[in-house]
Amino acid sequence: MALTREIPSLTGVVLGIRWGPGSDPALHDNLVAAAMLCGSDGNVRSDQDLVFFNQVVSQDASVARLTELLGDDDEQIEVDLASVPADIDRIVAVLYINEGSASKRALGQLQSCVIRVLNLADNVELVRSEDLAQALNAETSVILGQLYRHQGGWKFKVVGQGSSAGLRGIAQAHGLKL
Repeated sequence: MALTREIPSLTGVVLGIRWGPGSDPALHDNLVAAAMLCGSDGNVRSDQDLVFFNQVVSQDASVARLTELLGDDDEQIEVDLASVPADIDRIVAVLYINEGSASKRALGQLQSCVIRVLNLADNVELVRSEDLAQALNAETSVILGQLYRHQGGWKFKVVGQGSSAGLRGIAQAHGLKL
């Protein structure tokens, strides 16, 4: 969706992620949303470009993980579009299982998984993905969507690409060494 073309006054968005954990409550407790700020080459500039529970705000303060949620999302990431540095081309939203691989949990156990985009100014929902859980099996992380620059504006694209290598695999594919 061409966010800023359709809403020229849009200055910020919230990426809301919600899931249904199925029958394993520990899965819910171990799911984490993260955002990676990537340049035009698809890579992060440094580990400061990963926003997650251990680093809740990007170095430039343009992307932040919300601790007080708006609505019924399980996790939310706020993006101040005007503050995103010019050399950042895209913000990649990720969901991953934050635990050791020995626990035998996978995203395929999810009952549901959705990402949505809200207008930061009024919390109006702009975009909602279909349920991504149906396409997940043994994956331990998934790229849910991307907020990206296009012809001077911002667009959002649902991705739904899973990885069985957890956050480490997705991060390494984007130039981050974990």
